Amino acid sequence: MSTHPSTAEFLLDQLAATGAASVRRMFGEYCVYLAGKPVALLCDNQLFLKPTEAGQRLIGQAVEDAPFPGARPHWRITADQWEDATWLCQLIQVTAHALPEPKPKTKPKKKAQPKA
Repeated sequence: MSTHPSTAEFLLDQLAATGAASVRRMFGEYCVYLAGKPVALLCDNQLFLKPTEAGQRLIGQAVEDAPFPGARPHWRITADQWEDATWLCQLIQVTAHALPEPKPKTKPKKKAQPKA
């Protein structure tokens, strides 16, 4: 079951105070970004946050779960926790701050054409 677009819209509404939250559709699900940095996945209408020490302090007892088979474990943020927009914004912000900057994408080098 893929995430319903209205779930992604609700999450963005809850994260509006960050001023920089966005989602991008990927493989029928969504990646959640803060200022261009990937911080979470939205899969099967559930939020899976990348684990960080800073996030752990805010979450307390975190539920570890994989967003899809074969994925690295993330922390599942329950729907009840989404209701507290202030807390959710703070959680996303401290997580983004704790994560490294994404590596810049490099274009593959073109192979030299042999001279005729």
